[in-house]
Amino acid sequence: MDKNSFDKTLFEKINSKSLELKDYTVKNLSKIIQVKAMSNDEKDRIILLKNLCKKAGADEVRIDGLGNCLARVGLGNKKIVIDAHIDTVDVGDRKLWEKDPFSGDFDDKYVYGRGASDQLAGAASMITAIKILKDIGYKGFNDYSVWFSFTIIEEDCDGLCWKYLIEEEKFIPDFFISTEPTSLNIYRGHRGRMEMEVKLQGVSCHGSAPERGVSAAYLASRAALAIEKLNSELKPDKDNFLGKGTITVSMMDVKGPSQCSVPDIARLYIDRRLTEGETREIAVEQVKSYISEATGLDKDKIEVTVPKYSKPSWKKKLFSQDLYFPTWVYPESHPLIEIAKQTYINLFDKRPMIDKWTFSTNGVAVAGLHKIPSMGFGPGDEKEAHAPNEKVRIEDLVKASAFYSAFPFVIC
Repeated sequence: MDKNSFDKTLFEKINSKSLELKDYTVKNLSKIIQVKAMSNDEKDRIILLKNLCKKAGADEVRIDGLGNCLARVGLGNKKIVIDAHIDTVDVGDRKLWEKDPFSGDFDDKYVYGRGASDQLAGAASMITAIKILKDIGYKGFNDYSVWFSFTIIEEDCDGLCWKYLIEEEKFIPDFFISTEPTSLNIYRGHRGRMEMEVKLQGVSCHGSAPERGVSAAYLASRAALAIEKLNSELKPDKDNFLGKGTITVSMMDVKGPSQCSVPDIARLYIDRRLTEGETREIAVEQVKSYISEATGLDKDKIEVTVPKYSKPSWKKKLFSQDLYFPTWVYPESHPLIEIAKQTYINLFDKRPMIDKWTFSTNGVAVAGLHKIPSMGFGPGDEKEAHAPNEKVRIEDLVKASAFYSAFPFVIC
């Protein structure tokens, strides 16, 4: 198709093709759900996705050194990347599920199963977009190829897959779209997060004379209350778009020489959500200051560390990172968001809602760490993520397939 011939008929054609391929998308999603894939055990699902991308007509399909699957349409050197993580959490208590969570059952309105919304619906819609782009004859206008990334380990460590791709394989997007569920709204960011471990040192003594020691249990209790106070005093970002950061103690552990002793070691595990302007350094300093004030301990004697994620992928590749995931947000006036809005209007003849995710995504690495322009548009709802009886609207699959197919034409 000549690049000067883009008009309303192009978007009508894309919508029509996406609707024609509805059953194709639904059946692919059903197949994907049926192949289990928890973090670091995604091999079978990645192989399935590689084959589906080839059948859809992708110009190139490969699996990288970590175990992500990458598929390309177009011949340009610039990269529009559309991403779906394809690992899922486990199902929890099966008694809460009305259907087999790995059945991939569907009816006229929904597809059901673990990962239906988070995030396999995005993956199935991406495969359909490959087929549509090939049918239309997309070659890579203005030197843009479209890459579809089916990435791993996100549920265990969001962004690690993209940190690997960018830093190790030098695969660097020019623009990035996450297909995490957005209820078909356009998302322009989310809070970051980090994990911290606090170690407090007490002094043990015999339990019959506790005044001789310093109880790590009491230090930990005061520290936990200090974290509760810190949470209440955290402030929102300047525009109050992402909202306030949060902090909570998620685990506590206290140990001593025996059951008849005053404990001398305490550890607290902390979950911290970061709004715009909050960094790793700020968050660590806050924890030390609040605990010091509550316990009387010198800040220098309060050990706060950021743990490291280090597990081999399904390809036995070990790539580690600290459990720090930077915040990212783009203004509504950013060119990428404007292009997304124009794509939406051209396809659906109405203005989109612009919002943000509550949870974090692979954008923590692409946008948060590496400052690559990023946004989100995905089928399904956030509330379905990790919940029993997870499902996605089939209507969402159709519209998402159209959006991923149309976006490259608009950005050009």
